Amino acid sequence: MRMDGVNQRGANRRRILRKLSDIGHPRAKKSTTGQIDRRTPTSSVNSHAPPALDGNLLLEALDPGDRALLEPYAERRDVRRGDVLFRAGDDVSQVTFPAHRCVVTLIVPLLDGKSVETATIGREGAMGGVVSHGYLPAFGQAVVQVGGPVIRIDAARLSEAKQASKSVRDLFVRYADCLLAQVLQSVACNAAHTIERRCLRWLLTLQDRIGTPELPVTHELLADMLGVRRAYLTEVLGRMQRDGLISIGHGRITLPDRARAEAGSCECHAAVRRHFEDVMGAVYAPNGRIVAVDVGEPGKLRPPSALVKDGTP
Repeated sequence: MRMDGVNQRGANRRRILRKLSDIGHPRAKKSTTGQIDRRTPTSSVNSHAPPALDGNLLLEALDPGDRALLEPYAERRDVRRGDVLFRAGDDVSQVTFPAHRCVVTLIVPLLDGKSVETATIGREGAMGGVVSHGYLPAFGQAVVQVGGPVIRIDAARLSEAKQASKSVRDLFVRYADCLLAQVLQSVACNAAHTIERRCLRWLLTLQDRIGTPELPVTHELLADMLGVRRAYLTEVLGRMQRDGLISIGHGRITLPDRARAEAGSCECHAAVRRHFEDVMGAVYAPNGRIVAVDVGEPGKLRPPSALVKDGTP
């Protein structure tokens, strides 16, 4: 039997608050039902989420009844770095949700062989038919940057769930707003800021999604994301390492001091984080990783843009 709306929201709210309590976040001090037990481990909180949807914060933010609308149609698979989930012109019939530490980048390939990153998506989001009914040609391509599990749901099934549940519809309208904000901020960043600041912005964005100082990034990958030649980027990274902003290893780049990296980055990284906080109720751990999205009290959040509202069924 499906739980009534009030009980669903209460159970989901308590689950999110327990997760915040695990990292000592101030929003977890009290819930509507009293003091949160900080001894509750994250594993016991996540055990209430259906295994098919586990690991993606968007899907975990849904109430149990809403998750039940999607769980029967969810497929899990593992992807590896370099896998292309869809290319420009492909009919995208499925929505893909990265889970756990998996990260996917949306890029726009250019005729001269270069490509430029427009959005980096981890367990906080999704791609492919998020707003539309699906089965539309993709404008760019989605490339896996950090391998791991993904969850795939047919876009038509997601559309049916949006039509059946106002809370599902609201969650994905809010996420579409945040994804659009990330794309627009990336366009502005690529046009206006120095390569050093853009580089730090991208590295911080990746760290937000995997939560470790050591990032699995090669010079070639980063050059592709920033749309510059590898030789030029290597010079830039060398200067940044001498300044103590990064440490370069084989197949990885480390941010030894996140605060310094944030100070050296442009305003774009912080602007996108604030937008996720304001619209999605995003919560970040001390290491920068996004650990929850909390839309349980939409009246306290900024409403999403009418641009994405009007495009949502």
